[in-house]
Amino acid sequence: MEPAQPADRVPTYRTPTDGSDPATAGPADARAEIDGQPAEAPTAAADRVPAAGEPALVEPVSAARQDPPSEAGRPQPSAAAARESAASPVVAATRRSERSPKDMAISLLVLLVPIALLLAFYRGFLGGDQPTPVDPTPAVEQAQAANAFPVSQPAGLGEEWRPVNARYQAAEGGSTLRIGYVTPEGKGAQLLQSNVPAEQLIPTELTDRAQPQGQTELAGRNWQRYTARENEQALVLLEPGRTVIVVGDARENELRELAGSLR
Repeated sequence: MEPAQPADRVPTYRTPTDGSDPATAGPADARAEIDGQPAEAPTAAADRVPAAGEPALVEPVSAARQDPPSEAGRPQPSAAAARESAASPVVAATRRSERSPKDMAISLLVLLVPIALLLAFYRGFLGGDQPTPVDPTPAVEQAQAANAFPVSQPAGLGEEWRPVNARYQAAEGGSTLRIGYVTPEGKGAQLLQSNVPAEQLIPTELTDRAQPQGQTELAGRNWQRYTARENEQALVLLEPGRTVIVVGDARENELRELAGSLR
């Protein structure tokens, strides 16, 4: 007979609860049970080395670990970059609003100075404000060829008198030759010759309110002084078959000079 064992002694081998034979348990399992620790779990299937001829197990890649697809092959911007991009217009607007009136005035001055210099160069050296002179000869020759009325031309005018337009126009009621000038003082004057009846021509050219203001003699001819449109005055020569009008905003002495030069 075996000697009696103490009641608190743990038996060396315990009957396994899973129905396995304790005789088949290895020493390691026994030692683990003796030390009060559970036996080591069997090797996981993923860590087990496959036997010959057995296909290897490949762990599927988790969908959570996959990187999200990028547009056009480029990575998506991070949330911080998106917030910084969205805040950029706000920052720029804030900086613009922080400009002082002095800074704005300096910026405006920097823009206006080159423009002023260009305008000064255009006017002073290129004559930008000056009208382009024309040659009235073709219009005068056309009126002479039509032989609708006697045609007179200025003679002895200085180079300061610049013709800027000339036109001969024939109509059912009569024909008209117009030559426009810029006077030496920079004003406008027009020489008009026509066979349109005077009672029709004068109201058309000088308005219905035009009234004679007296006569004046120029180069042996009697001219009538007329009121015309606002800031204008006129000299009118009435002849059989022709009416001559010199009108413009030029001073009277320049209008008289033009009228007296007709030959």
